[in-house]
Amino acid sequence: MTETMRALRLSTDGVQLVPDHPVPVPGPGEVLVDVLRAGVCETDLQLMRGYMNFAGTLGHEFTGVARSGTLAGRRVVAEINCSCLKCPTCSRGLTTHCPHRSVIGIFGRDGAFADQIAVPGHNLHPVPDELSDDEAVFVEPVAAGYQILRQQLVSRRQKVLILGDGRLGNVCAQVLADYGCHVLVAGKHPEKLAVLQLLGLATVLVDDLPSERQFEVVVDCTGSPTGLPTALELVRPSGTVILKTTVAGQQTLALAPIVIDEVRVVGSRCGPFPDAIRVLQSGWVRVEPLISGRFDLSDGVAALQHTATHPVLKILLDV
Repeated sequence: MTETMRALRLSTDGVQLVPDHPVPVPGPGEVLVDVLRAGVCETDLQLMRGYMNFAGTLGHEFTGVARSGTLAGRRVVAEINCSCLKCPTCSRGLTTHCPHRSVIGIFGRDGAFADQIAVPGHNLHPVPDELSDDEAVFVEPVAAGYQILRQQLVSRRQKVLILGDGRLGNVCAQVLADYGCHVLVAGKHPEKLAVLQLLGLATVLVDDLPSERQFEVVVDCTGSPTGLPTALELVRPSGTVILKTTVAGQQTLALAPIVIDEVRVVGSRCGPFPDAIRVLQSGWVRVEPLISGRFDLSDGVAALQHTATHPVLKILLDV
């Protein structure tokens, strides 16, 4: 008899909880992980709008317990890009760009909004005892913030504007402020900006942004088609715009200002898990204030709807 589990699945009919989805059978080198906690991300919402044409189990931010392998019985988090580690791209160290990769809960591989998930063993990282299950869920987005530093896109004492007061904008702001940048976060939601203020970060409503182009770096964390055009209006000539979010659908943009102002536009995606675990463990980046609520996995559809329709930061799923 096939063992079954709960799974929050996306199809052409929308999102639904499947109470009797087959438990994944780990392939060679894979580990079955019992999911403890998962987080709803802006990417999950974009997938629901058609991004990547994904169908399957959603969710890529999670904490779980490995059932086998070298980390059996330990709490783990997982890098989301599942790469072959054999191709020329992987051999150059660009495993997150492997042309043969699948991406947990995003492309070609089921995600973590389920009781169990199968993950390549080399993607797993142990969670230190000092980190709670809730905190460990944030390793993936904090690592995405650290990717900006790994790409050497900012310098200490630069004036950096973060566009977007949501989950990713918050952690990127904390990471860059801790690095030594002069960070200002612009958003549309006073309640989200208030959380950033409690963390000691400077904020401003988007409508109150200064008109002069004074920012050396602008980081787009909006998840909106308007993010990049707004960033180009605010960045200094010869400055840098960093794109941190993806948007479903096609975008059109006049490219002349990029040429005229010699602006560098750079994509920035997944980042180093060890650095993220280290700063969360040290308390240099705080994530508990971002938790806006929690739902049981059985109420996962409601959790996604709530995230999409309310000005919340992070909604967690208890699995």
